[in-house]
This record gives sequence, C-alpha cells and structure tokens, in this order.
Amino acid sequence: MAIDLWVSTSVHERLLRRWTALLDAPGIVIRRAPGFRRDDGDEVGRNPVLPSKLPMLFRLAPRLARTPVVVCAEQTSLWLPRLMPWRATRYVKTSHGVGSMSARDDPRRRAAFHTLVPSEQERETYLKRGIAPDRITATGYVKAAFTHHAPVRTLFAQDRPVLLYTPHWQAHRSSWPAWGREIVAMLVARTDWNVILAPHQRLIEQAPDLREVLAKVAGLTHVHCDLDSFAGVDGSYTAMADLYLGDTSSQLIEYLVRPRPAVLLDPAERDWRADPAFAMWHAGEVVRTLDDLPAAIDGARAAHPRFAPVQQAIAQAAAGDASGAGAARAAEVILAILNDAVPERGRPNR
Repeated sequence: MAIDLWVSTSVHERLLRRWTALLDAPGIVIRRAPGFRRDDGDEVGRNPVLPSKLPMLFRLAPRLARTPVVVCAEQTSLWLPRLMPWRATRYVKTSHGVGSMSARDDPRRRAAFHTLVPSEQERETYLKRGIAPDRITATGYVKAAFTHHAPVRTLFAQDRPVLLYTPHWQAHRSSWPAWGREIVAMLVARTDWNVILAPHQRLIEQAPDLREVLAKVAGLTHVHCDLDSFAGVDGSYTAMADLYLGDTSSQLIEYLVRPRPAVLLDPAERDWRADPAFAMWHAGEVVRTLDDLPAAIDGARAAHPRFAPVQQAIAQAAAGDASGAGAARAAEVILAILNDAVPERGRPNR
C-alpha cells in the first residue's frame, strides 16, 4: 500500500519518522508540503510555529489532485473539495476529538466524500443535518489506538495524585478569561496535588499573557506547564490524571473513557442543563463561583461514585468503542473507498 504522509514542519517529520520506523510498511513515504518549515527544536515534539495553512494547502492542491483518496483530521483541507468539487479526489474527514460542541454546521464538512466519527450518537447528529447515511461511518474512538504517549509520570519529584487543568481556547467557551489566573494561583499554592497546567494549545491566540503566567510557576516541583508539546494533544495527560478540571474541551470525553473525578467550571453561570451542547457537564460538579472551587476539588473523589455511572454513559455514547479497535475499522472504510475509486487497478501507486 502506497501511503503519503504530508508534513508542514520538521518537528512533525521527526515524530512520524520515529513512529513509522516501528512498522513493516515500506510503502509509507513522508513528504514535505510546499512551504515546509524547518525547526531545529527538541526531539519530543514541541509544537513549532506553523506555516500559513491556506497558502500551503493551495500550493499542495495540484499534488493532492493526483491522489485517489486524501484523509484529513481537520477542516482546512476540505476547502479543496468545497471550492473544486469537480476534482476526482475523495476526501475522507476523520475526527481529531470528540464532544458535544463540534462545529458540525460548517459547510466545509458537507464537501467530504466520507466522514468518520467515533460513535453512533455523533453519526446521528450529522444525519439530522442532511448528510446521507452512506457518507458517514461510526468507527469507535480512533485516538484510543495511539500508543506513543509521553511518560508523564516522570514529571514530578513526589508521587502525589495528579490534577489536570485544561481550559478551552475560545473565549466564550473557556474558563480562562474570567478565572484562569486565579485558578493557577490557587492550584500552585496547594501541596496535596501534582498539577498539570495544559491549556488548549490555541489559547495563546486569545491570551497573549498566558505564556508569562505559566512561566512564573513552571519551576515549582509539583507543577508541570505545557503550552507546546505533543503530550498536550496525544492523550498523555488525560490518561494519567486523577482529577480533571476544565470547561468545554473534548479532552473531557477522552478522560471519561476511564471514569474518574471531574470538576467543571462555569464562570458565565449558564443555564447549561437546558443546553444539549453541555451534556458532558453532567459528569461532575459544576462550579459557578471561585469561592466554591477549593471545596469542589477536595470533595471530588468522595463524590465520584455518584457521577461514575453518568460518566461511563457519556463516554460510551460520545466516544463509542474506546478499545482501540476503531483505527482498524477506519482503515477498512478508507480501503473500501480507495478500491472503489480505482476499481480497474485495485490499490494505486501514488
């Protein structure tokens, strides 16, 4: 099977070379997209400054036009089939997260030839928006098959329970603008938790002082700050946390696949119970004032048995099969689309 992996920076290139070296797959070729940016940073996958996405995409378009099937995990690539629907390339959109707040109404999503989602619940949301049933498949949670997690347990000198704070990046959905700085000060003052401060990596766009705020506490032995590394998105932190503190990030669903205590933050005092988009907030205590946060953290473990069945139901409905088998199911769908695209030759070269 000939598989091209297009990368935009040398950081992504190094990550993929390390992971694909473990596979017996001579057909995999890592290719540098037009505008490829070289970054001589560390080897652990610290996010570099990315090239501008749209110019890179449109310069890549002639090469993708010669490819029967393109798989993407984001919506930017779907500009190509939306603006050039006459091209034969079939775009398969797969999910990079899961949750009730996905931008399902974005018109680019309708341009995908096929969409892969984690669960039947998620599939139903697209069917209600008019996507044809044969153009969308529930595979299970693909990300659960990822095995190259960072060894985050080595981040702390002492073995304490781990609290993860991960605010969303969009201001209207995030706890950071109203409470973020106060929460950081509150958490780092505690000595009963090891604390991971790992905001959504795009939060820096909305909060330019974020890096400075975290830099002031990053030297504490019980605090780990991460704004840039691949561990912030690969499931490493949600896998090892003992308490999740956050707002509307899809990482909550990822965390709930293995039910554990969670505290949700609502500085806007929403009528969230009447809004289906906030269904995941039934997974833990919802805090509406900062004064209530210390008690919520202290009581989260004792309160967890009350929330555990709800958490399990939320995770199963949203993420579907989280055993790791979803990746193989997704591959089967992609291969079927590929073979249908080039029936006279079976599986094509590049």
